[in-house]
Amino acid sequence: MASEPSKTPVRTPPARDGLKPSPSPAATVAIPRPAPGVSTLAKDAYALQAQVDELARQFEKMQAQLRQAQKLASLGTTAAMIAHEFNNLFTPVVAYAQQALDTADVELMKTALAKTLDRTNAMRQMADRVIGLARQPAGGIRSVNVRQLAENAVGCLCRDLGKDNIALNIQIDPGLTVRANENQLLQVMFNLAVNARQAMLGRRGRLTIDATLAGEDAVEINVRDTGCGIAPENLARIFEPFFSTKQDADKPDRRGLGLGLAISHGIIEDLGGTISVISEVGVGTTFTIHLPKGE
Repeated sequence: MASEPSKTPVRTPPARDGLKPSPSPAATVAIPRPAPGVSTLAKDAYALQAQVDELARQFEKMQAQLRQAQKLASLGTTAAMIAHEFNNLFTPVVAYAQQALDTADVELMKTALAKTLDRTNAMRQMADRVIGLARQPAGGIRSVNVRQLAENAVGCLCRDLGKDNIALNIQIDPGLTVRANENQLLQVMFNLAVNARQAMLGRRGRLTIDATLAGEDAVEINVRDTGCGIAPENLARIFEPFFSTKQDADKPDRRGLGLGLAISHGIIEDLGGTISVISEVGVGTTFTIHLPKGE
């Protein structure tokens, strides 16, 4: 990203515009259905509330559809990379299977079949992660293990980050939990992992995901990269829908639609948390999420 390095990091609080959920219909003041013979004003008020409630329901439905579309778009962005990784696993599977068929040595045959099984299990796990991310959100708010979720989010990339000269470092207590919708939080963490990888492509880097207690009732999750950083003039718009500096990237897995961070911001707000970013050009970026502590 062509920009002079800034001397100090710039912090952007969660945007107050963008993809914000509308008030829940349950939060509106119910107006009783007017009895026959009451004033026209009461009837109009009842009809207006019914229309507002219906619009709120339609908005929530469209918001859920948009979030699902963004997940599929993110998977589409990484599709070429996923296909490449599958091909890397298929090649030895075929070779080991052929070796098992061609040999009369029982021990060698067992070794070849064991390696074949190991690679196919790796492919199955990869497919399970992708399918798990792509499915519609299920379940409600519950305690979610943060470390397991972070590992799953990185796993959904279906890519050994070491091949991109990116070191992965997850520093999270195995017992730390947050109260969240697991599938929705997975989408947020996956979006941040995709962005971090894109920011570090073409240079050596480190992706660090850490989490710690923030007071008695909250957990702070940080996703840090040592990538190109974000210019101050772009940082102020980072959570705006359809804002992206990667739309014209030369490779599909480096492009963005400008929806990932806007969707992530809306999800975290819905979960009762906050998300913010601090970045320095040429140094890196850190996204910080605060969520209620799990049980």
